[in-house]
Amino acid sequence: MKKLSFLIWGLLLSFFSTAIAQELDTIRYNQYGVAVDRKELRSEARNNILVFESKHQNYKFWFDNRVQVDAATFFGAKSDYDKIGNGASIRRARFAVKAQVTKDWYGEVDVDFADGIFELKDAIVEYDGIKNVALKVGNFKEDFSMEQTTSSRYLTFMERPMVCKALVPSRHLGIQGEYLRDHFRASLGMFLQRVAGVEEVTNVQDNNKDYGRNQGYSITSKVGWMPYTEDRMQGCYLGVKGSYRTPKTDVAPKDYGGARFSTRNSTSINRKKYLDTDVIPNVDHEWLRGVEAAAYYGGFRVQGEWIGNHVTTEATYYNFTGWYVQAAYLLFGGKQKFNVSEGEFTQPTRGKEWGDVELAMRCDYLSLNDKDVYGGSGANFTTGLNFYVNNNVKIALNYQYTNNDRYANGRGKLIIGHDATGAPTTDYKKAVEGKGKGGVSYHMLAMRFEINF
Repeated sequence: MKKLSFLIWGLLLSFFSTAIAQELDTIRYNQYGVAVDRKELRSEARNNILVFESKHQNYKFWFDNRVQVDAATFFGAKSDYDKIGNGASIRRARFAVKAQVTKDWYGEVDVDFADGIFELKDAIVEYDGIKNVALKVGNFKEDFSMEQTTSSRYLTFMERPMVCKALVPSRHLGIQGEYLRDHFRASLGMFLQRVAGVEEVTNVQDNNKDYGRNQGYSITSKVGWMPYTEDRMQGCYLGVKGSYRTPKTDVAPKDYGGARFSTRNSTSINRKKYLDTDVIPNVDHEWLRGVEAAAYYGGFRVQGEWIGNHVTTEATYYNFTGWYVQAAYLLFGGKQKFNVSEGEFTQPTRGKEWGDVELAMRCDYLSLNDKDVYGGSGANFTTGLNFYVNNNVKIALNYQYTNNDRYANGRGKLIIGHDATGAPTTDYKKAVEGKGKGGVSYHMLAMRFEINF
């Protein structure tokens, strides 16, 4: 009996010891000594993007990296005008980590090291726990222009049109709500200053420290209508948008309270900003507004936008406008795809096992001339060929003809014509060229190699 008792106690002790050991084996602690939840993750490559996901798919994270290598040559400008240098660059070198940490919470960090210069892109906290609604806060693109919010990996041309570069807001620190149901989407957000690199941060801090200035704000909203959302072969889209904007402190303290609009001619290699208003002082607010439309059928797509900015100063107001229209067609049976949740085009489907080729054309125009502000106007006519090798590799070839007016002199620094003596001049008042003859015109041939992984 005594031996049986010892045997029973031994078995019980062994059982509880094993149970405790197994329990302890399931516990893990982080570097701060806190017990943490554990999930077994499965890894796989989805279109060659590395994804880690839990068994029940309520947690996953993935990498979203991108390299774009560009080169361009320029020709056709008058020999006695300012020379345009050929060149190459790392246009983008992006590293991003994105995570769905629960069914309702999403986070993202995206940075760029293009040409060795660090810049913060996206830093997002997003809540998706309300049906048909997404709420996000952080640094991200304002939902204003469909071309601006389109990821650079899915752009039809190497660079966005001039109106997007000069007038459209990009990434700002803010909060935004989005609503999507059936064929209707809408967004509303409030935004503060830009958060990008050292320069912007230093300006914000100096304006705060030395002058006690508020950061300023913007209210941006867009409404879109998308019939045929269930038809993957065809569809159309129409959107209207507006943004009320006050001066921000991400500019140098001496320029605070002003507004400056400038852009290059849809190229990153030629660094000359022919179109430039310089700083317009004493701005009270801006009203940015626009319309956008798109349609697609099979391998064909077309889209366009008109955007205007009404700038109100203490003494007067100015109106600057621009637009673009572009179309593209997949030559070997591929299909265009539209991202309903974002209201923009996304990665097309290739028609052949070896890939597909897309032929694209665009015309874009921008005017920064109004009243006593002569920032210049210009137009680009661009033809592009995109070779989609696979889901990750894209090769782009762009030819572009640029025609600027006589006021597009880069704030009086760039030659736009000749004076009465025949000497080159930067002063549009002295240029003797007839109407439509002054200004800088040139051709560009550019190429991009891109990989996404």
